[in-house]
Amino acid sequence: ERQAREAAARLVDREVLPIIAEHFDRGTFPRELIPSLADLGVFGATLHREGFPGLGHVAHGLILQELERGDSAIRSCASVQSSLVMWPLAEFGSDEQQARWLGPLQRGESLGCFGLTESGSGSDPASMRTRAVKDGDDWILDGGKLWITNGTIADVAIVWARTDEEPGAKGIRGFVVDTKTRGFSAHDIPRKMSLRASVTSELVFDGVRLPASALLPKARGLGAPLACLNQARFGIAWGAVGAATACYAAARDYAKARVQFGKPIGAFQLVQAKLAKMFTDIGLAQLACIQLGRLKETGTLTATQVSLAKRNNVAIALDAARAARDVLGANGITLDYPPMRHLMNLETVRTYEGTHDVHTLVLGRHITGLDGFGGA
Repeated sequence: ERQAREAAARLVDREVLPIIAEHFDRGTFPRELIPSLADLGVFGATLHREGFPGLGHVAHGLILQELERGDSAIRSCASVQSSLVMWPLAEFGSDEQQARWLGPLQRGESLGCFGLTESGSGSDPASMRTRAVKDGDDWILDGGKLWITNGTIADVAIVWARTDEEPGAKGIRGFVVDTKTRGFSAHDIPRKMSLRASVTSELVFDGVRLPASALLPKARGLGAPLACLNQARFGIAWGAVGAATACYAAARDYAKARVQFGKPIGAFQLVQAKLAKMFTDIGLAQLACIQLGRLKETGTLTATQVSLAKRNNVAIALDAARAARDVLGANGITLDYPPMRHLMNLETVRTYEGTHDVHTLVLGRHITGLDGFGGA
């Protein structure tokens, strides 16, 4: 586990940190990092298949933590590739689908995206309007997805659509869509102020004809995409610790070097209080991640526990980013230092993969046994 973390940390220090502020400023994704991420074994790291690393979940979490210490965009790319594309292929896919895609995805030769969210269905994915209709042995896919990481650079999309096989959410099925298929298009979402170094896209399906072999055979109902999201949320809880650590380290170093009123500002009690709060929150969040990883490795981790960690760790990371920006004063709003970049990214991380409020309701339901979600 330490070796995995240290290898990822070296990659971040050597290849990510020197370039990420410029990519964030320009709003471009550093695709040149993909071969290094693949060489590190990031993609599909926990899959137990021939030729795959088969890492434990704590080791994988530590890698994602280091990647987000670099930037949320890098961890997001890795999370989508591993948890939202490769994991459903391995869990729900056919032998043919796995043979076609898992190897290239692991090697970084292909990139994937995950299409669930729509313009009208975010926290309520059961209300999706994208449809797949049978036409002989084929399926015709129509609709669109929004806020899709990797969308315009993806070679394959795992897309969830409503079918007429069963009523309601039970009729939702997953499809493996080659993005070169006629009728598929993807467009970058412009003018983002967060996750600027990440590719965020709209997917459009205009009469996309898919063969029967495109259907994920073992994925039926809304539970399948939600299981994918639970895999990704586990990684997000770790990644948030990395972002918080980057902000804390910047504030600590700055406080020791910045002199005001004849001494380093780190000697003042108010600044020390901010650093102590960050230090404590990060330590507790890290312990939560390690415990969740141990539970996941024994097969006893629950979705509610993942919600607890995602909700808490992103919240403390946002607090750390704001406090660090405050310690840095005016310098904190520039890209010469990481807190503001992480702060803007974390505003998105707070929302995606289940908003802070949705995870609050998940915990509330667990505590009371009463459902606080809307609907009948």
